[in-house]
Amino acid sequence: MDKELLAKIELPRHIGIIMDGNGRWAKKRGLPRSEGHKAGANTFRRICDYAAELGIECAQEVASIMDLFRDYLDEANEREDENEQKGMRIRYIGEREGLPEDIVGMIELLERNSADKNKITVNIAVNYGGRNEIVSAVRRLAAKVEAGELKAQDITEKSISDNLLTAGLPDPDLIIRPSGEYRLSNFLIWQAAYSEFWFSDILWPDFTPDDLDKAIIDYCKRSRRFGGI
Repeated sequence: MDKELLAKIELPRHIGIIMDGNGRWAKKRGLPRSEGHKAGANTFRRICDYAAELGIECAQEVASIMDLFRDYLDEANEREDENEQKGMRIRYIGEREGLPEDIVGMIELLERNSADKNKITVNIAVNYGGRNEIVSAVRRLAAKVEAGELKAQDITEKSISDNLLTAGLPDPDLIIRPSGEYRLSNFLIWQAAYSEFWFSDILWPDFTPDDLDKAIIDYCKRSRRFGGI
C-alpha cells in the first residue's frame, strides 16, 4: 500500500480471513488437492507478513485441513527467529481435545515461543466452531452460577465475551472471505456482530497483498454505526 495513502486512513485493528478455495484452485489446474492446500499455506504466510508490515494488530484465519495445519506449524516453529524479528505472536483457537498429539505439541511450542511478541497477533482457528465456542462459554458461566460465584442476573455480553476463546482480543473490524462464498460458515459468529464484510471471487491461493489493500480501502470508505442510527 502506498505510504501516503496508509498515513491517511484508519486501519482495521483486527482482520478475520476465511481461507477458502484451495481445492478448487488445484482442480482448475489439474493438480491434486494437496497442492492447493500447499499454495494456500504460502498465501497465508505472505498475507500475515504483509499485515504485520501495515501495522494490523491482529489477524485471525481459519484453516480446515489437518495436514496443511501440521505443515504450517512445523514451518512456523522453524521460522522462530524470523517471527521474532517481525514481532509476531501466534495463538491457536479451537478445541485441542481430539487433535493428534504431535499437533498439540507443536501448538504449545509455537505459542510458548511467541508469547512475548506484541506487534501482531495471528490467531489460527482449527477444529473450531463459533456455536460450540458460545456453548462452552455459557457452560463455564453456568458452572460459576451453580457454584455460587456468579448471579445469573449479572451475566452480561462482556462476561460471555470474556469466556470465549478470543478473550482479550478486539472483535474483528473486517472479515474477508474469498472464493465466491457469501457466508460466515460458523466463524466468529459472536465476535462478528458488528464486523464489516468483504467478499471476493478470488480463490485463496491467488489472494495477494494488493487484494488485502483493496479490502482495507473499501472498509475505510464505510460508515460504521455499531447498531446505531
